[in-house]
Amino acid sequence: MADQQAPPAGPDLTRGVALSEFSGEVLLGHVGDDEVLLVRSGPDVFAIDAHCSHYHGPLAEGLVAGESIRCPWHHACFDLRTGEAARAPALNPLAVWQVEREEARIFVRRKRQQPKPRVKGAVEAPGQIVIVGGGAAGFAAAEMLRRQDYRGSIVMLSNDAAAPVDRPNLSKDYLAGSAPEDWLPLRPDDFYRDAGIDLRLETEVASIDTKARNVILAGGKAVAYDRLLLATGAEPVRLPFPGADQPHVHVLRSLADCRAILESAKGARRAIVIGASFIGLEAAAALRTREIEVHVVGLEQRPMERVLGPAMGDFVRALHEAHGVVFHLGDTVTAIAGKRATLKSGGVLEADVVVVGVGVRPRLALAEQAGLALDRGVAVNAYLETSVAGIYAAGDIARWPDPHSQGAIRVEHWVVAERQGQTAARNMLGQRETFDAVPFFWSQHYDVPINYVGHAEAWDEIVIDGDIAAKDCLLRYKSKGRTLAVASIYRDLESLRCELEMERAVR
Repeated sequence: MADQQAPPAGPDLTRGVALSEFSGEVLLGHVGDDEVLLVRSGPDVFAIDAHCSHYHGPLAEGLVAGESIRCPWHHACFDLRTGEAARAPALNPLAVWQVEREEARIFVRRKRQQPKPRVKGAVEAPGQIVIVGGGAAGFAAAEMLRRQDYRGSIVMLSNDAAAPVDRPNLSKDYLAGSAPEDWLPLRPDDFYRDAGIDLRLETEVASIDTKARNVILAGGKAVAYDRLLLATGAEPVRLPFPGADQPHVHVLRSLADCRAILESAKGARRAIVIGASFIGLEAAAALRTREIEVHVVGLEQRPMERVLGPAMGDFVRALHEAHGVVFHLGDTVTAIAGKRATLKSGGVLEADVVVVGVGVRPRLALAEQAGLALDRGVAVNAYLETSVAGIYAAGDIARWPDPHSQGAIRVEHWVVAERQGQTAARNMLGQRETFDAVPFFWSQHYDVPINYVGHAEAWDEIVIDGDIAAKDCLLRYKSKGRTLAVASIYRDLESLRCELEMERAVR
């Protein structure tokens, strides 16, 4: 007998519900086959789609903050009045439903016409904005400019062959084979045409003439700008050992990289992953899902210890070992001859595919050539503006004054890059919005998500609440009694509350 689709959750909202049926701030119900979430904020009741437009996270398990709701999975934030995706990683709005009150009951029967987002508009209206980079920050900036009703010219210069894609998927579900390729584009190709965004792929930028306000392309052509956003991102570190240039040895950054790994993985029996941090171990999990034997070689004594600490590092190692991954820690690959990899310890491993995931370096050559102030990245102020007026930087290259850690930091996380792109877009329009979002990232290992809020380069104490081995925990990374960051497994609501506490502490 064929499986029947589960009925939608909660009460039928077309029949009405009483306010007394709210046990908290949210009530999950349905209108026909559509799940709809009622949200109470002060005296108002809103009705929105029940699932996040990013990865379909259950908003009923999220956090209500004023007239917004935050997704428990990846901390996207939505405006309850308009449905707008106010904060990345979600980009698409939620449908908003009409709420009707009849005596003491609330009814929801139909969707409203999608409200327009709340727009501050341009305080200044530059004629042409040029964005260098086709990753998270560059795309989020271009999309936000149009969302803010900017009518000027947008030119987006990317050296990638593919239009902007959902890069976190490349080391997670897409590499594992559980996400189809049509999930990857952040927007369909016709979006750029319809939005009037001049996206130029496979375009190399040679230099920036800050006095003439021109971006010079590799062929010598000049592209004029009134405002410029540098979002050049980072490039994978490539190890210089003999044999690193063989066709079955890969880095993982772009869609092309991921496709090349998948091609090498066809019929592969064994893989070596060099690097025991986030990208390396996510790739290891994905390849194990494809039933390929995986050996992880890393200089670390514990996986992810530098970021997550020893207890979480031991858990991550045990999790991967339970799925059959073999670790060779405190070691590295010194040469690859054919399919034979020689380790520094003297051991030899054979593999059909090798993935090098040992970190990335920010692409700073353009910024350096242009004479921008550098500080282990491109130095920017609280508005993400560089040392040269009219030029902004966002994403992996930007080092900004972070009010939470109380220092200048540079973070290589997807959500941070997207949120910086959105803030830079508004500031290129003169809105003068400080970037004070709390850094956030997530990592996926088989069925275990690890969420991380804040930024802690060093700590003197880790306070563990719950049981890491039971996959039910929240870890606070503290320095002199102050919480700098929080990592969690299946403590989604607490993670959101920690994020909100950090935001309120500096506002």
